[in-house]
Amino acid sequence: MDFNDIDLTIMRATQAGLPLTSQPYHALAEQLNLSVDLVMARFKTMQHNGVIRRIGVVPNHYKLGYRFNGMTVWNVPDEQIDSLGEQIGKLPFVSHCYHRPRHLPDWTYNLFAMVHGKSETEVNQQIAQIAVLLGEFNLGNDVLYSTKILKKTGFRSATTA
Repeated sequence: MDFNDIDLTIMRATQAGLPLTSQPYHALAEQLNLSVDLVMARFKTMQHNGVIRRIGVVPNHYKLGYRFNGMTVWNVPDEQIDSLGEQIGKLPFVSHCYHRPRHLPDWTYNLFAMVHGKSETEVNQQIAQIAVLLGEFNLGNDVLYSTKILKKTGFRSATTA
């Protein structure tokens, strides 16, 4: 694995997230006295090597006014799951969509989709939309509502830069 001191410096500098600017890699490069090309290349290498999985926005839905957040769970035919999951994942109100193993006989669900709304009515409408999209492939579903905000952080180093 290609991992070095520069990578550790970059990871420590971004523990709380990338700088909130229109050009975060430029700001980070300037902060660390590195070239933008090097910072971007190191991120790409770390991602390619599995040191980091992804770079993305982690919104706090509650602060954005989305108080009703539910993990919808669906029982769909295994041979349809990739196609259906891709379609559901593209819906604008779905933040993430996963294929998960069933745990029979108690847990029949194999497709999970997180939805967010400002009201229970809005979330119920979204769930109904997913049910329509799944059509005959919806063999059962449920929704698990969030009751608190869970960890929303990535890597944390015991030592600061």
